[in-house]
Amino acid sequence: MSSEQYRVRVTKDHLVFSAAHFITFAGNICERLHGHNWRTAVEVVGPLDENHYVFDFIALRDALQAIVDALDHRVLLPTQHTAIHVAAGEHEVTATFEDRRWVFPREDCVLLPIENTTAERIAWWIGQELLGTLRGHPHGRQLSTLRVEVEENFGQWAACELPIESH
Repeated sequence: MSSEQYRVRVTKDHLVFSAAHFITFAGNICERLHGHNWRTAVEVVGPLDENHYVFDFIALRDALQAIVDALDHRVLLPTQHTAIHVAAGEHEVTATFEDRRWVFPREDCVLLPIENTTAERIAWWIGQELLGTLRGHPHGRQLSTLRVEVEENFGQWAACELPIESH
């Protein structure tokens, strides 16, 4: 068995999204609502196939593009936070933290099943979305690892590595 590992990495100027968020930290500190121009990168690890490549760059790029497009120009809200409570109605979303309250149009929000909208957890969520696409791709069955990187500000990256189990 070969010990060689190959990686394919994709990041492009258009694999970005502008989105607002706020996080909590140190117990009861909650940031003000603010936004970032988030950049993304994705990498997969696996053996070479019969064509001598790991995974199609274009397919990987397009899968990530679809995800970042859905996040672009939205407010990112965590639905699993213990202190930020998010209630989605037909036309609006209300988020509360202690005595603070935000109300947004429903179509302007993405409700993420994460505990906090940190770059780390956003990278994890993007990874979860990508896993379904990768597992459904003919070459995805050979992959072992998915790495998603999210840059919140220039030079400040968070990354999440996920194993890819074949199903």
